[in-house]
Amino acid sequence: MQSPNHRWLADRVTREHPNVDLIHRFYQAYGGDDPQALAEFFADDIRWTIPGHHPLSGTKVGATEVLAFFGQLAKAGFKADPIFLAADGDWVVDLHRGWSTDPEGLDILWALAFRIVDGKIAEAVNFSADQHAADAFFWQKYPLAPIPDRLA
Repeated sequence: MQSPNHRWLADRVTREHPNVDLIHRFYQAYGGDDPQALAEFFADDIRWTIPGHHPLSGTKVGATEVLAFFGQLAKAGFKADPIFLAADGDWVVDLHRGWSTDPEGLDILWALAFRIVDGKIAEAVNFSADQHAADAFFWQKYPLAPIPDRLA
């Protein structure tokens, strides 16, 4: 005889949460190498936070800034392979392998916390399994322009 908890867990695992489905579709679009295809998943006032101390870190606000960030990731040939997705209410937690192809060298686990509002990603907070490796990679790939150019 199965316990009531086992039945509840089996029921919960077999039904796909709509927000998990949204993030699955987001990753499919991300894999298509067209950063602009991601726009349909973003709320207009989306906030996407990238950890670290490198040129791409910080909080991007609005779909335009977030799409520009993904455009930069595309220049490094970033790929993502989802490993685990789970939802509770408005939040989806994602664990994925993320790696670069241009140049090769960054290949680590990432976790994201997505907040979904009205079927769109309203907020994403990214967590790196190896922030030091990520910082070093992003500084290598995206160096700052020389000071005269930055101040112009």
